[in-house]
Amino acid sequence: MIPAFWLLISLTIYCYFGYPLLLWLMARLWPDPVQKGSYEPKISVILSVWNEEDVIKEKLRNLLSLDYPKEKMEILVGSDGSTDKTTQIIRGFNDPRIHLLERPRRQGKMATLNELVQAARNETIVFCDARQTFAPNAIRELVANLADHHVGCVSGELIFKEKKEEGATAKGVSLYWNYEKFIRKHESRLHSMLGATGAIYAIRRELFVPIPARIVLDDMFVPLQIIRKGYRAILDESAKAYDQAADSPREEHRRKTRTLFGNYQIFGLFPDLFNPLRSPVAIQLFSHKLLRVLIPLFLVLLFILNLLLTGEPLYQIMFYLQIVFYGMAVTGALSRYQKHGMFNLISKICYIPYVFCLLNFSALAGTLRFFSSKQEATWEKAKGG
Repeated sequence: MIPAFWLLISLTIYCYFGYPLLLWLMARLWPDPVQKGSYEPKISVILSVWNEEDVIKEKLRNLLSLDYPKEKMEILVGSDGSTDKTTQIIRGFNDPRIHLLERPRRQGKMATLNELVQAARNETIVFCDARQTFAPNAIRELVANLADHHVGCVSGELIFKEKKEEGATAKGVSLYWNYEKFIRKHESRLHSMLGATGAIYAIRRELFVPIPARIVLDDMFVPLQIIRKGYRAILDESAKAYDQAADSPREEHRRKTRTLFGNYQIFGLFPDLFNPLRSPVAIQLFSHKLLRVLIPLFLVLLFILNLLLTGEPLYQIMFYLQIVFYGMAVTGALSRYQKHGMFNLISKICYIPYVFCLLNFSALAGTLRFFSSKQEATWEKAKGG
C-alpha cells in the first residue's frame, strides 16, 4: 500500500506542479518561435448557434466592426434548429458578408460546423462562439501567424472580464483558466498546444478533417488532426476574445463534465499521438490530458489508502491534512456568495480548495458519463457569469 500511496501523490504533484515547471524550463531552453508576418488571407468566419437570441445581435455587430478588410471576410452562421428569434435577428442584418445556413431540425454542432466549412469560400477558417466578443485586431493578429508555413492552427486568448462582485466559483474558474493558459502558452512555444480555445481559433482550410457527429470537443479534434498532419497548433495571446466566468457551480460542473467526457473520446481517436517516438506532443498528452482525467480517481484512492495507513504517525498527519483540505472545500462551497465580514474572509481563503474539488468532481462525473455513454452530441447553451 505504501508504494502505491506515494506513487499516486507523486503523479498528482507532477501533474499540477511538476509538468508546468518542466514546460517552463524546456520552453526557455529549446523554444521554437513562430515566424509571424504581415499576412491578410481571405477568411471565412464560422459560427454554429442554437437559440442565441440574447447574444447573436451583439456578436454579429462585433464581427462586422473588426479591423479586417471587408472584401476579404465572409461570416457564415449555421442555426441548428433554433426555436427562438435567432434566425430572424440574423436575417435582419443587411450586410452581404453575412450568410445564414438554417437547419429546420437540430442535428448537432459538429454536423453544422462540417456543413459551414464545406460552404466556406475562403482559404482560412476562423471558428468562434456566439457569446464572446473579439478585440478589434483579434483576427488580424490571429491569421498573421499563418505566414509561418509550419503553423496550421492558431488559437487566440480568452480573457474573463472581472465583475465588481464576483463569487468564489467565478474567481476559481478565472484562476484555473489562467493556469491553463500558462500551460498552453509554453506547450505552444515548444511545438503545439493540445486544444484551441473554441471561442477564437483559425486554421488552414485544406487541413480541415470533417468532425465525427458524436465528438464533443471540436476545439481539440481539429487541432490534433492538424498536428497529426505535421503542422503546429499554437497560441497567440495578442488575439483576444472576452467573456465572463460562470459563477454557477452547476454550470461549471456541466461544462467540465462535458469537457472531460470529450477527452476520453479524443484518447480513443488519437492513440498514435501518445507514441513519443513518432508524436511531438506525446509528453503533453500524457501529462496535461491523460493524467488530468485520472487525478480524481487518484484522489479517491489516496483517501482510502491513507485511511488504511493511519496506524503510523506520518500517515495519520497526512490523513488529517486531507480532512482539513476537504473541509475547506465544503466551507468554500457554503460561503461562496458571502460578501461581508468574517464570511467574506473565509470565502477568500477556501475558494481554491472548493473549486479544485468542484473541477475534480466534475472530471469524475465525466469519466462515469463516458463509460455509461450518456453524453449527448447536441449541446446546451453555455451561460456566462
